[in-house]
Amino acid sequence: MTEQDRYIPGVPCWVDTTQPDPDAAVAFYRSLFGWEFEDVMPADSPISYLIARIRGEDVAAVGSQPERGGESATWNTYVWVEDADDTADSVRAAGGTVLVEPSDVGESGRMAIFADPAGAAFCVWQPREHRGARIVNEHGSLNFNDLHTRDAKAAESFYGAVFGWELLDVGGFSAWGLAGYGDFLEQINPGTRENMAAAGAPARFEDVVASVVPITDEQPSHWGVTFAVDDADAVAKRAPELGGRVLVPPFDAPWVRMTVVSDPQGATFTASKFVPENKDLGRDAGATTSAR
Repeated sequence: MTEQDRYIPGVPCWVDTTQPDPDAAVAFYRSLFGWEFEDVMPADSPISYLIARIRGEDVAAVGSQPERGGESATWNTYVWVEDADDTADSVRAAGGTVLVEPSDVGESGRMAIFADPAGAAFCVWQPREHRGARIVNEHGSLNFNDLHTRDAKAAESFYGAVFGWELLDVGGFSAWGLAGYGDFLEQINPGTRENMAAAGAPARFEDVVASVVPITDEQPSHWGVTFAVDDADAVAKRAPELGGRVLVPPFDAPWVRMTVVSDPQGATFTASKFVPENKDLGRDAGATTSAR
């Protein structure tokens, strides 16, 4: 860990999207979020990996699909770990599956891809030079990683064993908490707890590392991504103009106004505007998020 790190083991730290046509995805997200891109792969590489930046700081990436192919475009969640190989052992012991064994990504870090017992795929990141997203919770940057699941208690058993997560009730909704994360946030940003309390945040919200979205239809368990935006309605209007689709029109939920969007190649994400005035909306207002 460096003095500048904003993550500790067990905290989602990065997202990227794998796409059949990375250049087309770059055009979409550049226009939608204002991202700047740099392809960090060698000039003669057969694949692309384009880092998206805001004000020169890393926020996400767009990459080519794996050589094995066959996958649809998707957004991927990465969790910060101390040792990807040890985590692979923990995943197996907890009943999960190792989809891609741990391997080095140059000098950037070491990664692996796993699936929980319900089949939701996620990645882990053992950092070296690349230290995760440097801007979060601003327009066009990562706001939340979301596990869509039918059985949160079963998921708690798995993710608790692998990452130490616990299932929290935060204002009537379920989320993944990591003991000690709030202490870390207070250390790097003094006043975090006081500011959250003043805003009316639920108890232990400072320990939340990801959200839980109940699945109510036949879609498989999966990890999703939520980006912060200044205006969810504007995103819903602009996305179809760029070739995307609005899967769930903008709606109000506790603390936010959000919309669910698919990019032109099918990768789905949520765009969420922070709306403090919505903090007292009821539990049912957020039910539409399960449509992702």
